[in-house]
Amino acid sequence: MTEQPRSTDDRISETEATELMRSLLHKEGNWVNWGQKCQKLQKAGYDSQLIFEQTGFQNAQQNLIIVAAQVFESLIKSGADEDLLSYYIGPRSDVLYELRILNQEQRLGAAKLAAEKRIEVAEAHDIAKAIQDFSRLSQIPSEFTRHPGDAIAYQCWKRGKQKRDLAERAKLIAKGLKFAHSDSARQAIESLLQDFTVTPTRSAPLLPVHRLQDEDELARIIPLVGRFPVTVTDIKHTESLSVEEPFRLVTVGDKQTIVPLPGWQAILKAIDPVAILWPSDQLPRSIATRSEEVLLVIDRVLAEWDVNNYYLVERDNSVSLQWFDSSPDVTILGELILILRAKNILDENNITEPWQMDD
Repeated sequence: MTEQPRSTDDRISETEATELMRSLLHKEGNWVNWGQKCQKLQKAGYDSQLIFEQTGFQNAQQNLIIVAAQVFESLIKSGADEDLLSYYIGPRSDVLYELRILNQEQRLGAAKLAAEKRIEVAEAHDIAKAIQDFSRLSQIPSEFTRHPGDAIAYQCWKRGKQKRDLAERAKLIAKGLKFAHSDSARQAIESLLQDFTVTPTRSAPLLPVHRLQDEDELARIIPLVGRFPVTVTDIKHTESLSVEEPFRLVTVGDKQTIVPLPGWQAILKAIDPVAILWPSDQLPRSIATRSEEVLLVIDRVLAEWDVNNYYLVERDNSVSLQWFDSSPDVTILGELILILRAKNILDENNITEPWQMDD
């Protein structure tokens, strides 16, 4: 076995780890003990796959009993009696696992209800969700209380009012009566037997989900050195930006100016790019009939001369962009990646105003 402790507090000896593995292999104790031992091994840095190979506890099973054991411990902290704890040691780890989404107080109430009604895992999932949703209501209907049984009854009452199908409506009424705790909640459920008015169902709108598909959609943020003329110091002292994938998050300094550029291949491949605002009439070759401000992207890492590229160089204490037909004897500050011209907009107002068409 290979030990990879995550922290000093979680570190265990090889001997202790071997003993834990042996105990799990022979399934000593109950599922709560197993979950605690699996968690101790995982926190000490042992991979769940290695634990499976040594003990036979599959990865999904490890996760279930670890989480269920944590829920069990929260029941103890909430003052659960011995009968309730014994019921869940039963084993009913799968039921407690479904209660993980609830807070400590809600777990105790839900656990008592599930034990009282002898709830199995499939229904436990629905119960936990109903209690969680009920707790989020800013104001509950006067017929219902905060008791977990009333929380489930409320969900049945609400859904029952939306059903036209009498068979489905009857199932919800029966379920609501099974769990209703207060007399007022029971009366609200029973009222559905006489009142067949259907409340329209309001479905939640679709989430506005988009997935990035093309590299062009992955913008790259590049630090801006400044506006021409710039100095060698400006070039060298502009801080590089670190990018955090997959959404290309960038953290910038207080006074740092940045510019977003499309995710073109040349931009994404750049190792240490910086941008400089530059007048087009100061370029080595003409690109326009009239002068305009363009954006140079320079990769500072690429400082080796190549006849096919342009370079930002230091000459006579100034910075210029040049091409060389042979290896130069000047300091190369970086290679030109691309020159970006501003979008040519004939009428900027057309962007924000609705289209107008002649009849």
